[in-house]
Order: sequence, then structure tokens, then C-alpha cells
Amino acid sequence: MIIRRFSGIILLAASLAACNQPQGADDAAGKAAAEQPLTAVTATLPAVYYDSLQVTMSAYYQLSAALVKADTMGADMAAAALKYHLDSLPVARTGLDSSRVAQLAGQASGISAELEGMLIDKNGLDGRRLAFQMVSDQLYDLLRVTPLKNTAIFRQYCPMAFDNRGAHWLSDKTEIVNPYFGDEMLHCGSVTDTLRF
Repeated sequence: MIIRRFSGIILLAASLAACNQPQGADDAAGKAAAEQPLTAVTATLPAVYYDSLQVTMSAYYQLSAALVKADTMGADMAAAALKYHLDSLPVARTGLDSSRVAQLAGQASGISAELEGMLIDKNGLDGRRLAFQMVSDQLYDLLRVTPLKNTAIFRQYCPMAFDNRGAHWLSDKTEIVNPYFGDEMLHCGSVTDTLRF
């Protein structure tokens, strides 16, 4: 009995320690090689684009908050709003060249398609969280090339998500509130990148 309790304590301590470890350099290098992101837009984009991107991010944060609470109905509503705002993102009004506009539109369309899959498949909370991971990674790539002005976005990482494969998400705060575990491990994770513009 004492040995079983001691083993349980050791496993819990190891799990919590793993939550606070940043993503490994080898893992990050592998992801960086696999992803070939666009270069950042250096020109100032029109206010209408930034305003639309801000509304888009608000919908994303609502989706994250719903997943933290394990609220599938709230997650579906926020995902639908996020999809709507991504589909309405005025990429054509950025004043960029046509090839760049096509690339940005393709990125937004890819995120929207992932959200549509989330809304159609309805694979429970785990399925929604898996789709959220892909949305988060794609949205991070979009924000690296067309930043959100006068704000900071924190990329956060939980190494234990999805059977220790790990997963990122975005937040407007440095505080860790984990959408992949919710109350089970609410503060598991760390900030791995900050986008400041």
C-alpha cells in the first residue's frame, strides 16, 4: 500500500516536471525544417485588415476558453465565429502583390477548412482539441507574416498533450491556461515564443 502511494507520488511529480520543460531544440529544429513559412510583410497594412485580424483573434481566444472549460457547445460556436472571421479577412485589400495575396488567402483558407472539419465531424472534446492544435499552428504561421499591431501574442506549449506528443496554442496572456487538459492540468505548459508588434 505504501509502495503504491509512493509510486503514484513519483509519477505525479514526473508529470508535473514534464509540464514545465520547454520544447526540445531537436523537436523545434525538426518542425522548423518541415515548415517553410512565408517571409514577414514589412509594409504597414490597412487598418481594416488589422481590425479584422483583431476580431479573428478574439474568436480564437473564445475557442480556447471553451476548450479549457470542456464546453463543446461553446467551442462549436466559437469555431463557427472564427471560421466566419477568417473567411472575411480582407486579404485582397492589403495592397500586397497578387502572389502574396494568394499565399495569405491560402493560409486563411487552410485554417478555415480545419475549422469546418471540426464543426462537421463532431468527434467529441478530444477531436475538437486535436483540430484546435492544427488551427493554432496554422494561425501562428499567419501571424508571423501578417502581424497584429500594438499587441503581444504568446505561443504556449504543453509537452504532455496528445499522449506526450505535445501541442502549442496562442494566448494574449503569459498565464498558462491549458486548452488541451482544462481542469485536469490547467497550468501545464510554458511560453515558447512571443510575437510583439
